[in-house]
Parts: sequence; C-alpha cells; structure tokens
Amino acid sequence: MSGPHRRATSEGDEVRFAETVLVTGFPAFTARRMIARILASDPLARLIVLVRDKFAAEASAFLAELPGDATALAQVLIGDVCDMDLGLSTTEYQMVTSEVTTIHHLAGIYYRGVDRATAQRVNVEGTRGVIELAGEARRLRRLCHWSTVAVSGKRRGIVLEEELDCGQVFHNVYEETKFEAEVLAAHAQRRMPVTIFRPGLIVGDSRTGEIDKFDGPYYLMVLIATNALQVHLPLPGRGTAPIHLVPIDFVIDAAYRLSLDERAAGKTLHLTDPNPLSARRVYQLVAERSHTKPPRGFIPGRLARTLLRTPGIERLARGPLAFLDSFDHQVFYNCRLSQGLLADSAIRCPPFDGYVEHLVGYLREVHAARRQKIEEEVFDPFD
Repeated sequence: MSGPHRRATSEGDEVRFAETVLVTGFPAFTARRMIARILASDPLARLIVLVRDKFAAEASAFLAELPGDATALAQVLIGDVCDMDLGLSTTEYQMVTSEVTTIHHLAGIYYRGVDRATAQRVNVEGTRGVIELAGEARRLRRLCHWSTVAVSGKRRGIVLEEELDCGQVFHNVYEETKFEAEVLAAHAQRRMPVTIFRPGLIVGDSRTGEIDKFDGPYYLMVLIATNALQVHLPLPGRGTAPIHLVPIDFVIDAAYRLSLDERAAGKTLHLTDPNPLSARRVYQLVAERSHTKPPRGFIPGRLARTLLRTPGIERLARGPLAFLDSFDHQVFYNCRLSQGLLADSAIRCPPFDGYVEHLVGYLREVHAARRQKIEEEVFDPFD
C-alpha cells in the first residue's frame, strides 16, 4: 500500500493505516454492502476481505467495480472462518492480528432450511474462530458480531436488546446455532470490545429495491407481485402478527455508524423497525403497488406446513417452511438502545409503506427479465 492513505504511528518509522478492517462473509449481500460502505466512507481505511477460494475471483471483480481506489485499499485473503486460524498461513495470520482494528463478522449460514452439521460448523465454530483471532489482535478497536433477532426463538411478547438466554426453544437449527454463536460473542464482550448486531428480516434497498435473492419474506412477495391470474391468494396464517422487515441500506448505515461509536462497545443492538406492520398489511401493500389482487383469507398455518412437508417437495420447501415457522409469531423487538445511540444522527428505519414500491419495482423488473430469458431460450427462431 502506498499513497496519502497512510499515516505515521508512535512505533518509530513504521507506517500504518488509521483503520484496518476485516470483513468476513463475502459474497453475502450484507458483506458486499458493508465493504462498499467502508471504502466509500473512510479514505484512511485499509480493507481485508476474507473469502473462500471459490469466491476469490468474484471478490476481486467486485472490488474492481467499486468507485475510487478500492483495489488499492482492499486486499483479498483466501481463507475460511471454519478452519484453524481462519485458513490463513502463519504469515497472513500474524499480519492480520498485528494490523486489524475492526472486524465485521458477517460470515454465516442464513438459509433457514440448513442442516444441523453445516449450521453448527459455520455459525458456531466459525464465530469461535473469529473471536479467537480478535483476542490476539493487538490493535483491536471493535469486533462486530452479526447475529439476528431470530435468536429469540419461540419467545413471545417484548424482547429487549440486553436479553439473550431466557430458556427459549427454537423453530429450527438456523435460530438455534445463531443463538449459540451469539452466546460466544456475549461471553467475549467481557474481555474485548464487542458489539452484537441483531437485524430483523433484511429486504432490499429502500431507495432502489435492490436485493441479491428472493427468499424469506420474498417467497410471498413474488407470488403476489407476479399474480398474473389476478386471484386473491390466501396467506399461510392469519397474518395479524408483526413482520420485522428492515431495508439493507438502513441496516448497513446504522451498523457502520455504531461500529465507530465507543458507546456501542459491549452492547447488543436491535436493527429493527420500531413500528413494524402486520404481515397481512405488508402483503396488502405489496399487492397495491403491484396492481394485483390483495390476499384474502388464510390457510391455517398447521395445514400449510403439512403441505410443504409432502414427500417429493420437502427438500425444495425447506426455505419457505422455515419462513412459515415465524409467520403469525407475536413478538416485538424493542430497539431503545440502538435508537438512543443513533439519536444524534439522521439514520432512521424508514416505514415500510414509504419504500414498498421500490421493492416491488425491483422484484417485478428482475422477474420480467428472467421470464424473457427463459422465453428466448425456449423459442430460438434460428433453431
């Protein structure tokens, strides 16, 4: 590294970056957005992107597409959070532990239909490895552990940010292993500066609608927004409980600012909508912005789950089935701590009805492009 982005430290002639940030989890959408946010916001930051070997070329290409001097300020290291020393060589590990100041641990399995062995290895053991590295990092200013509100499992009522183990049980192994990972991070808070982020269900950018894949709450959004038959689709439950959606831009902006706030060290923070809408209202708004029929009636949740467990489709239905586990779940995530820390900024979670049209617009655009591609592949006039 060279150029004006270095500054001298008190260690003699050695020159270091003001911030060296390690990001795990590429190519996940959250990792991509955080990488872009850091490089756009801090010209004095050096970025280390830890990727598995099969994603190394994609990571380099992603950095090359970012504006500015991203490729000069970022380094791609091949490794794996699940391996000893994160899969790094001795030289690489020593370099990271001597230089890193901030870690955004975004690596994890977020697919809710994941098998237990994979979830345990990535979510729990991967977190353990990152915490071990953080413990050896001599310049560590902050370890940001990315968790999820789903660690509350089947709890109902109000969940506070400072609450974790309340004897809850879980809908699936995704929730259970993310809980186990957060327990490790919470223990680490006793000896190092750790901030735990618990975002809600992440949806697309509130300004553009951009998202990387249509899963979770998008399973129903796609059905409703592309409802060409113009029929009233039933919901898989009454839809009276809140659905905790948060746009990716709010999550990244809030987490980035809080990662720089000394007051957030040692805190667990909900990145959620303080005024979530009911699931039925969310999907009614999706229908309105799509100019399709709104959902009407419902299929009892138990029946919907039985249908999705039908032999032959059970494997394909793991994702939707896991989403149904939390549908009609009466839980509210209090976010007073994060709101308090963000009070002196302009960062607020926008209301869903203020950005739903952008989500729908992006969804329908992608769906139309995919349909056109399929039609072109099926009908070749030169065949």
